[in-house]
Amino acid sequence: MNIKELQLKALVDSGCTHTGIDKQLMKEEKIKIKLMDRLFKVFNTDETKNGEDKRFTLLELKINRYKEHINIAVIDLNSTDIFLRHD
Repeated sequence: MNIKELQLKALVDSGCTHTGIDKQLMKEEKIKIKLMDRLFKVFNTDETKNGEDKRFTLLELKINRYKEHINIAVIDLNSTDIFLRHD
């Protein structure tokens, strides 16, 4: 298994329906991408459509001593590395 540790900027957002990672970052860091069976729609906070995609990746999220494996949608974020869904 090829393990790579990255420190990324994340926006914690209680309004997100999913956690997303920037598609350009995925390309630059050569992170493996998986495909879902169906397309999902991506919307911006102002409810405008950002696109549709079926790509995701499984990453280990570490914040201080907290650690969790999560599926992250690969989307076009532009402004940050990760939008982290928080409920």
